[in-house]
Amino acid sequence: MKNIVLPNGEYACGDILPEGAFLVDEAPPSQNPPSMYRWEKNKWVFKGYSPEQAMKKFKQIRNNKLAETDWEMTKALETGADATALKEYRQDLRDLPSTAKPELDENGQLTGVTWPSKPD
Repeated sequence: MKNIVLPNGEYACGDILPEGAFLVDEAPPSQNPPSMYRWEKNKWVFKGYSPEQAMKKFKQIRNNKLAETDWEMTKALETGADATALKEYRQDLRDLPSTAKPELDENGQLTGVTWPSKPD
């Protein structure tokens, strides 16, 4: 299989060279899908993640943070303990999508989110 750069700069791999495409010696870096790179100035350049991918990762992390406090909330409700701070934390997590600007860096790490502090 050959590493091919299509006329639009996208990566392709195959044995047939489409019209206007050319061969390169190296495939895009493997830490991200090849579709996340473009060939520019004789090298592969990371295009970035989509907003949908960033939001998906953001929601996964947020949902995990909510799940981590489910048992604490249940315990507080069962024992009658004051759970005001925990309720506020959980509500802040639920409200976060309206204020956060999640993005993923080249390493797939989430940025643009300020997480609320979990109460002690």
